[in-house]
Amino acid sequence: MTEIRVLITDDDPLVRVALSHFASRDPEIKVVGEAENGREAIATVERLLPDIVMMDVQMPEMSGIEATEVITSRWPEVRVLAVTTLDNRENVLPMLSAGATGYMLKDSTADEILQALHQAYGGESSLSPRVAAMLVQHVRNASPVHTSGELAQLTERESQVLHKLSLGMSNAEMAGALHVSEGTIKAHLGSIMQKWNVRDRVQVLVRAARAGLVDFS
Repeated sequence: MTEIRVLITDDDPLVRVALSHFASRDPEIKVVGEAENGREAIATVERLLPDIVMMDVQMPEMSGIEATEVITSRWPEVRVLAVTTLDNRENVLPMLSAGATGYMLKDSTADEILQALHQAYGGESSLSPRVAAMLVQHVRNASPVHTSGELAQLTERESQVLHKLSLGMSNAEMAGALHVSEGTIKAHLGSIMQKWNVRDRVQVLVRAARAGLVDFS
């Protein structure tokens, strides 16, 4: 059985207890440690090397944004899932830019948080609906910072995968729509990430939108 090792980082001990309770409902998830700020999270990651760090954004001593940047740089195999009350662009965008693979709000249901953990473990990104809507609006309003000519060209199949990604499809849904396996979808996404020098689906989507390759319509 798969074991997903999780570190919970939050400065509120009651929140850590609640998140641990939610995570422990899933037999495949094991909470291996807790941290109360970003600095402690970095030290704990170095010691335990969890698969996923559930990370709050605003904490004393070192914020989740700063800690996420360090963790994703030093241990790129460790995924960071933001779990916070903050849904404004001043926090969402820096957190995603720092390398967080997903951004969930604390008012998400236990099942939504569990699904986000599984998606993070599988290399997929999870965004709470309000966060996804805000990100889409931001990309729509942003001035283009790339042109499509500045990005490495995609194959026809990679372009199809990118289009399906822009529709919000999961790997399984894309596989069904394109009549290929989920492994093939992951391979195409990995190729796009490598070509564009990004590390996750969120960054692929942002890069494509700013290049005018998708419009979220």
